[in-house]
Amino acid sequence: MDPAFRRAVDLLDAGDVDGLRAHLREHPGIVNKRVRFEGGNYFANPALLEFAAENPIRHGRLPANIIEVARVVLDAGAKTDRSILESTLALVASGRVARECGVQISLIDLLCDYGADPDQAMLPALAHAEFAAVDALLRRGAPLDLTVAAAMGRLTEAHRSLPAASPEERHRALALAAQHGHAEVVRLLVERGARRDLKDVLYQGIPADWARHAGHREIEEHLRAATNATPCSTTATPTRAAVRPAADTWRRGTTSSSDAWEP
Repeated sequence: MDPAFRRAVDLLDAGDVDGLRAHLREHPGIVNKRVRFEGGNYFANPALLEFAAENPIRHGRLPANIIEVARVVLDAGAKTDRSILESTLALVASGRVARECGVQISLIDLLCDYGADPDQAMLPALAHAEFAAVDALLRRGAPLDLTVAAAMGRLTEAHRSLPAASPEERHRALALAAQHGHAEVVRLLVERGARRDLKDVLYQGIPADWARHAGHREIEEHLRAATNATPCSTTATPTRAAVRPAADTWRRGTTSSSDAWEP
């Protein structure tokens, strides 16, 4: 990592607002720069602002003044890059450290105030069961569509959203309802034709597998009875382990073969 960028991260982690502001004034180019980060995961190419989410976990904590720290980075130029705003929002909305530090909602509001689209963070938040973040994203204007209703177990809204939902949205809704244990929503979606045999790309797991790995045995049995499928062999939870919170890694579609589900 570039020494100037690393110094900026250190100042951010320390909550040194004055030091960070002065450093960014001296090195303005690092605000919108993306760097190579070790690990090879969804955080492989982060911008400075994304470190304010503490997702992935590096220290397990955030400075008490992280809102002010993030605002310094935004005002130094990060606010002009929509991709940085929205990838940071997705990391905040899907990460537990921001929630545990009591700043998740405040960070969501800050990023949305600066122009981040709340809908871009919705799927990561749903997949990681960060439902307080989901509520905040809805408050900031994200639509309450079938995917959201199913993941949150909101049966009335699921009924209302079904007629306008595409087949792929129904499949995604079934996967999330199964993962989060919402049996009534699962039954509704199955009755309305959501495919139970559609597999995720990474783990090749069907909704019954996701229910099984989340411990929802009755939902698993209900889904598996109609598919005659054996359990997925992986010991990981497919939908949670496969999640990459950055907004651009979530795809609202299926593969060209139409036999695999990709969030």
